[in-house]
Amino acid sequence: MKDDMIYLKHILESIEQIENYLHDVDYEAFTENDMMVNATVRMLEIIGEATNNLGKDFQYGHPEIDFRDIIDMRNFLIHEYFGVNKKIVWDTCKTDLPDLKKSILYILQKNK
Repeated sequence: MKDDMIYLKHILESIEQIENYLHDVDYEAFTENDMMVNATVRMLEIIGEATNNLGKDFQYGHPEIDFRDIIDMRNFLIHEYFGVNKKIVWDTCKTDLPDLKKSILYILQKNK
């Protein structure tokens, strides 16, 4: 469980980093800034890798989080690096990460 909390902190830090990158940025500005896209993709990869390292018991104990989708996104980003769809990256960051962040914060708070 202790290691799981460390991985959750890595996930949270990566989400917060993405929030910093995308603060006051619209989709057009995002897609035109390769450095921002690459940095965001890297943080999503870290989120996926940290998620993949969470214990299976931990994952089964938190069905509110779709761990499989997070890991699949990481695998997609790693293996499709020449063809990353910026719209999918943007939508993931804007629609999925806020809920993930809430769940992670709740779990971390509960396990202090």
